[in-house]
Amino acid sequence: MERERAHVVRLSLEGRLSQREGSERLGVSVRQFKRLVRRFRDAGDGGLVSRQRGRRAPNALDAAVLDRIAELLKGKYQGFGPTLAAEKLLDLEGITVSRETVRRLQMAHGLWKPKARRSRRVFQLRERRPRFGELIQIDGSPHDWFEGRAPRCTLIVFIDDATGLLTSLRFVPAETTRAYLEVLRAHVLAHGVPLAFYSDRHGIFRVNAKEAARGDGKTEFGRVAERLGIEAIHALTPQAKGRVERANQTLQDRLVKEMRLRGIASMEAGNTFLSGFMETHNKRFAVSPRDPASAHRPWTDTPEALEVALARREERVLSKALTFSSAGTKYCVKAPGAGTALRGVKVMLLHFVNGGMTVHYKDQQLAVTAYGRYPIPDPAEDEKTVDVRLDAVIAAKRQPLVPALASGCG
Repeated sequence: MERERAHVVRLSLEGRLSQREGSERLGVSVRQFKRLVRRFRDAGDGGLVSRQRGRRAPNALDAAVLDRIAELLKGKYQGFGPTLAAEKLLDLEGITVSRETVRRLQMAHGLWKPKARRSRRVFQLRERRPRFGELIQIDGSPHDWFEGRAPRCTLIVFIDDATGLLTSLRFVPAETTRAYLEVLRAHVLAHGVPLAFYSDRHGIFRVNAKEAARGDGKTEFGRVAERLGIEAIHALTPQAKGRVERANQTLQDRLVKEMRLRGIASMEAGNTFLSGFMETHNKRFAVSPRDPASAHRPWTDTPEALEVALARREERVLSKALTFSSAGTKYCVKAPGAGTALRGVKVMLLHFVNGGMTVHYKDQQLAVTAYGRYPIPDPAEDEKTVDVRLDAVIAAKRQPLVPALASGCG
């Protein structure tokens, strides 16, 4: 370094370089270059030695503090990235340390490896929508969220395209229509009705060609979106909904570590924690929209009316005995008198997100009684639910076999 400085300063003194050219060669200001020239004239090559050499930096950490940080990185914060580890060292331990210092310590102790840069296919970034609520990206992220402290599960994620704001999160056993409706309910009650949803092309959101020929061409989630006036848009590739995909990656790092620190070991406890986590996460990562006006339509009706809007509709015909069946259960309608006017009529069943059901004829709700069950075939599994089903089978197989009691018949 000093040799290069001396060479450039000599060229300047010999008139072969201007001071501006010399400053550009050394990457310093013209004023600093003039100082170097004066120091070279006064002390020769020795005057060009950096005056900071051998000095302790004013913000340098003591060896004891560095040892303490290293212990924490090996234990409590093992697996944390440099940025998150530096944040937690400040928030929880009261230790102010830069991300770069943490990274160097992690690398020195074999706790961190720089990510290899891979040449990837370049996808053109779509500009964010201008208003909050114009486009909500939705997705489910299956993962070992509790790191073995609880069964694997899925996190349903709703994120606003304009701001990157997490609007609703929920841990569920698997991606199902009911799970998405639960998260949709929370979103509407908190923010209002969005203009559009952006999802993948899974069967929860989009009817495949074979099913389209047998029905109205909509999934149950699609019908709910239509009732609420929400446009449903389907991405052609996972990369197209990059906002929610990147959010999933961030959550699989930060959310997992936050729950580890708190010892959270169940979906119920995890869901309780999510509200506070979202608030902290959004303060750090959300951005301001280009247009401050929200595109959400406020939900001005009652929460009960929202439950009706989210409910699955099912039509049944009453028998002469005023009975009908649904989901493996037989029901009987309680009607005044003989109830002959209801024989053979079509009734509408509303299946609510919470599992309840009501029966309606025209504008009247009918009283019903469940009186029997019959076997129904197991539902077909898809790629988003088969893992949950298989995990349950494996867990059942691990239970010890109990020998049957000997028969008393002789």
